[in-house]
Amino acid sequence: MTIDIATFLTQLGNRSDQATGAVSAPIYLSTTYAHPELGHSTGYDYTRTKNPTRELLEAGLATLENGAGCVVTSSGMSAIALVFDLFPSGSEFLVSRDLYGGSFRFFEELAARQLAHFHYFATLEDLTAQINPKIEAVFLETPTNPLMTEIDVAAAAELAHQIEALLIVDNTFLTPLRQKPLDQGADIVLHSGTKFLTGHNDILAGVVVAKEAALGERLTYLANTTGPTLSSFDCWLFIRSLKTLPLRFERQEQNAKEIADFLKRQPAIKEVLYPGVGGMISLRLKDAGKIKEFLRRLSLFTFAESLGGVESLITYPTTQTHADIPKELRESYGLTPDLLRLSIGIEKQQDLIADLTQALAQI
Repeated sequence: MTIDIATFLTQLGNRSDQATGAVSAPIYLSTTYAHPELGHSTGYDYTRTKNPTRELLEAGLATLENGAGCVVTSSGMSAIALVFDLFPSGSEFLVSRDLYGGSFRFFEELAARQLAHFHYFATLEDLTAQINPKIEAVFLETPTNPLMTEIDVAAAAELAHQIEALLIVDNTFLTPLRQKPLDQGADIVLHSGTKFLTGHNDILAGVVVAKEAALGERLTYLANTTGPTLSSFDCWLFIRSLKTLPLRFERQEQNAKEIADFLKRQPAIKEVLYPGVGGMISLRLKDAGKIKEFLRRLSLFTFAESLGGVESLITYPTTQTHADIPKELRESYGLTPDLLRLSIGIEKQQDLIADLTQALAQI
């Protein structure tokens, strides 16, 4: 029987414990497992290698992204680090110009140690101009963080595969509910699971899903070797959170669409950056000098880093998420001091709009 993804997620983990019939999947906290006798295993030996709770989560996420294999890790950055462990030292990569500041910091660290070389592109045309046989992989965010620039995944995959390079897509902003990069030709999709997938600002996690089984097996081997393991309790919390992902994301997106329309009509706002899908909005104030006062006057939007949770957040990338990108560089491609990023939650949209209205009225 074919079922909707919302039904699949709601049922995730159910019927997994045949011994008791537990509806909520058990949490297997054991770090080690007894062997029945010499030369025999239950299939579980040591929890870094394999854990029943983590196995349930990884299988569910692989299904969600239509992938052949999944590894969950202890953070979004450990997921990115795991992916780049696939490549030999000195490899060259093409990556999105506008991207999360933590990713940029990691790439700069690899480059400084001459472990990898990175070239940046802003558009598909830019990518086309730079693609060459030396490139091992193309890494992109779409929409980008925080400028919401979109790149055609299928077109990027075609370019990468022409030179036998991999396409890696960070799908954190849209989730598999709105974008499935593997179906569009990507080889690897990753997430900061901390964000929309878990959605409650209480779990730190990363996700890597491979399109092909062999690549998934290699990622699993590397994860066992280097140990970016997500704890079994956090895996259980992740499973619990996925059960409400469609409900949460649909409400966040509905709110975001209404709020984006509202913001476009406000005289104090110079520009609204919203791709028309998802729960993330960026905006530019006409007077960057009013940023501090605007943030101070908000009462429902919490001034904090991160995104994707049920609570609405507002972030100032210049001093928070993207502070590690040099000022001249980030401003050269549009990440200017007038920019704010909103992560829209599941609150009543009228209340969120009222909060923005009163804060904007004072500036």
